Amino acid sequence: MLDHAGFEVSDYERSKAFYSEALGPIGLELLMEVPGAGEWGKPSDGHPFFWIATRGRPAVSGAHVAFAVPTTELVDAFHAAALAAGGEDNGAPGKREIYHPNYYGAYILDPDGNNVEAVCHSG
Repeated sequence: MLDHAGFEVSDYERSKAFYSEALGPIGLELLMEVPGAGEWGKPSDGHPFFWIATRGRPAVSGAHVAFAVPTTELVDAFHAAALAAGGEDNGAPGKREIYHPNYYGAYILDPDGNNVEAVCHSG
């Protein structure tokens, strides 16, 4: 079982703004911040589980993370917010029956080219 995951980013402030806007509709907030790094989670849990950080070197991109949400409407809201925050569409909201009959997801490329997804398994 995973405890947390994160991405290296090339511009912390740009990525912080992107993730704060993109993850807000699915209930995640910036819970912890230190110079050049931030961690998101649900305020009710108080446990950050997704982080971004600069490391003083070019960011590695091409990673993938998927955030589970309880409704297809939240998948749609994530996708719209992430586009508004400057993300690049990498797969519009919709069913992905190749994974299973109720898989409903949407994909966005973040400012560094990482694939960020919101998924509902009861879509």
